[in-house]
Amino acid sequence: MTMFMDVHHGGMPGVTADQLRQGHDAAVAMEQEMGVRIEHTWADPESGTVFCLTEAPSAEAVTRVHERLGGAPDEIHPVPLSV
Repeated sequence: MTMFMDVHHGGMPGVTADQLRQGHDAAVAMEQEMGVRIEHTWADPESGTVFCLTEAPSAEAVTRVHERLGGAPDEIHPVPLSV
């Protein structure tokens, strides 16, 4: 599986840590069913931008899990190398 960083631009201005945690937990609850693993989620409350790091078989799988949560990402980038 490949790691993917996805970006949601401006859809969550003012997001709180609790709201971010709820969204992350909802995604984690679908991991097995959707065949992905949600690694981490970050947000910038000022701009409303959200970033998610997900291990998945494809970018399409990343899109599917986010669509189930109510919002497909604006960008998806494979992350083939990390340290």
